[in-house]
Amino acid sequence: MKPFAPLLLEQYQPTRLTELIAMWRASFEYGVGIADPHSFEEQRQYFLDQVLPHYTVRVALQGADLVGFVAATEESVSQLYVRVGHQHQGIGGALLAWAKTQSRGSLELFTFARNVGARSFYEKNGFAAIANGFEPMWQLEDIEYRWVAAVKKAI
Repeated sequence: MKPFAPLLLEQYQPTRLTELIAMWRASFEYGVGIADPHSFEEQRQYFLDQVLPHYTVRVALQGADLVGFVAATEESVSQLYVRVGHQHQGIGGALLAWAKTQSRGSLELFTFARNVGARSFYEKNGFAAIANGFEPMWQLEDIEYRWVAAVKKAI
């Protein structure tokens, strides 16, 4: 088995837009188990209009390959995806750790209830389910999660 290049987290660059959207779509479809009904162009425009202006985006690179990305604020994680075939290698954990360090000590996020892999990942990384809901656009049940940093006790 070929060893992986070191993982680097970098600020998103517009030259990676097409690669990021393709990876995001494939990872979403794999994790949620449904085909995304939106066109590639619609998702591209959503990223440009709704994600980039409101969230800080970091990409995970192994060598020249984009293997994941996270879009987060100090309060929430909007998107976190790892390239299909690269899960369980610490990429998602590194992206989530970055989001935690940028937070104010807590983060909230939503994931679809049927995405068992994502639910397990978030729970293993200290997130607790706080509410069940329904996402009307996707017509899928979702779960809201919250993470709160551990308080260090003074000695």
